[in-house]
Amino acid sequence: MGIAGNLNPDQLEFFNSQGYLVLDSFSSADEIRSLRSRMEQLLEEFDFSSKASIFSTTNQQQTTDDYFFESAEKISFFFEEKAFGDDGSLKQPKQLSINKVGHALHELDPTFKSFSTSEKATGLLSSLGYKRPIVIQSMYIFKQPGIGGEVVPHQDNSFLYTKPPTCTGLWLALEDATVTNGCLWAIPGSHKAGLVRRFIRDETGVHFDKPSPSYDQKDFVSIEVKAGALVVIHGDLIHQSFENKSSTSRHAYSLHVVDTDGCKWVDDNWIRRKVEAEPLYAS
Repeated sequence: MGIAGNLNPDQLEFFNSQGYLVLDSFSSADEIRSLRSRMEQLLEEFDFSSKASIFSTTNQQQTTDDYFFESAEKISFFFEEKAFGDDGSLKQPKQLSINKVGHALHELDPTFKSFSTSEKATGLLSSLGYKRPIVIQSMYIFKQPGIGGEVVPHQDNSFLYTKPPTCTGLWLALEDATVTNGCLWAIPGSHKAGLVRRFIRDETGVHFDKPSPSYDQKDFVSIEVKAGALVVIHGDLIHQSFENKSSTSRHAYSLHVVDTDGCKWVDDNWIRRKVEAEPLYAS
């Protein structure tokens, strides 16, 4: 049975022309509190004494390890590059040192699953034309004050590729996101030029198949949003965020969705699931 779409024609037109869409007040204050509180619990329970894995988009080939690969079907914790001192110890509490938690919160944790499979999320995907969508990854992103790392210009389809490409990002602001604390930036309409390069996993590890183009920062626009807003991101949209040098964090919960109807998940993606993901719905 089909799901009723919840985007109106003007919103769809904006998304198709610009490559992104902001839906203000997508989540209530109670929903946000629930997600943030649950993550506080997960962090409290996390013991990093046996493993500390760093996530970096500026040095991605070197920091991608088995812990990262296995996180596709787990709840795993990744530190900021600048979280550690020269002696290898954390410079601040672990709660202020984590870059992100991923990549199966939507599957394994009931609180995050509830949001990820909600009617408003599936209705949105139906509006965008998804027939049999799956959430292929989820991330809780902290953008820590003072050390929250840069996310370099990229396209989500590079990392989560289907033939034909079908990835869409759903980025929920759990705190206000501003130019000061590291909000998203995007090049409007850049999705129309198609996919620039791919991030490939093979027997040697992971690598991009082409070098990154250089982008003119004047082409980017800031996407400042209030807590509770959802940013919908086309898989070919070029977007980024800068370091958070402010004293306030910028928490967000991010989902990436691909279709499984009329397209194929390619074998050389970094995610190689052992168990097939459950579709959110089938129309």
